[in-house]
Amino acid sequence: MRVTIVGGGVLGTAHAWEAIERGHTVVHLEREVEARGATVRNFGLVWVSGRAEHELDAALRARELWEKIGERVPRVGFRPSGSLTLLRSARELAVAEDVSRRPGAPRRGFRVLEPGEVRALNPALRGSFLAALHCSRDAVVESRQALPAIRAHLESSERYTFHAGTEARSIERRVVRDDHGRRHEGDVVLLCPGAAHGGLTREVAADLPVRRVRLQMMQTEPLGEPLTTAIADGDSFRYYPGFDGAALNDLRDNESQHPIAKADRMQLLCVQRLHGGLTIGDTHEYTEPFGFDVQEAPYSYLVEVVEEFLGRRLPPVRQRWAGVYSQCVDPSELVCRRPIGDDSWVITGPGGRGMTLAPAIAEHSAELIGL
Repeated sequence: MRVTIVGGGVLGTAHAWEAIERGHTVVHLEREVEARGATVRNFGLVWVSGRAEHELDAALRARELWEKIGERVPRVGFRPSGSLTLLRSARELAVAEDVSRRPGAPRRGFRVLEPGEVRALNPALRGSFLAALHCSRDAVVESRQALPAIRAHLESSERYTFHAGTEARSIERRVVRDDHGRRHEGDVVLLCPGAAHGGLTREVAADLPVRRVRLQMMQTEPLGEPLTTAIADGDSFRYYPGFDGAALNDLRDNESQHPIAKADRMQLLCVQRLHGGLTIGDTHEYTEPFGFDVQEAPYSYLVEVVEEFLGRRLPPVRQRWAGVYSQCVDPSELVCRRPIGDDSWVITGPGGRGMTLAPAIAEHSAELIGL
């Protein structure tokens, strides 16, 4: 088949990978010279630990697929690093103990570790914490270099063409017209617009059950030592559905968040990049219009939390940024996938799961569409 894909983010690129793997020919359009949306403004985490039960199979399959992609495309930077959620209170520890006793805990690789065990696993964590929840199944890819690396690999198939700086203007009867006056005729069209919910997306798909979410993050200079796992704090329990239960309800009802963390709907996530720096975040803003400024208070708070866990000063912050991603408002759907005409589909809204789930979503799309 001839597959035309609109959107060069992780979802569009994952669908291109899947189509090429199945022997098809792909024409891939991206309106920017290089993807600049949520795909490159995230942690690169393949996050199994916090996924809800109905998401777990997809998350584990996506991790398997990311590992296979990483073997074939080393520049993707896949590392089976696992994660440590560092706990600072008895109620946070109760949540960790609860989820580590559940039937699905072995599939996630959950174990509750004492401080000495934590430091044996991740010696950089010399600071203050009560215990940690270890998830051995979490992993990391390099978000800023994964997509160019995958595209270079796809081009070697001689069945993949990438048009950068090319905006799709219309989709009709499996023909995509772009802003260079070209027609791209295919057997299947996949529109993966990311957080661009207006314009062509609204024209062909009307009102989708999606919203946009804004976040703030930062990147430090090299740490100077390995951070062998990704790390999170107990506030992440409040954010991820995989931790829901009586213990989490008790935490929410009886233990107050730090005022800044509560106001900005924050959790700590932190991962070390291959160059040694740390990517740290994040905040969540759901009400538009979003501000165009980045606020300093959340950054200062996150620095304090990471320094508490490390027991040392962080290196200087190199970069700060904001990003916006698309989130399906139906929690039962992993992604918003809708037909928009003859053999044409819009696929968007994986939320903060986009980097984690993209390969599994693409595989499911191929099976559903019949690629």
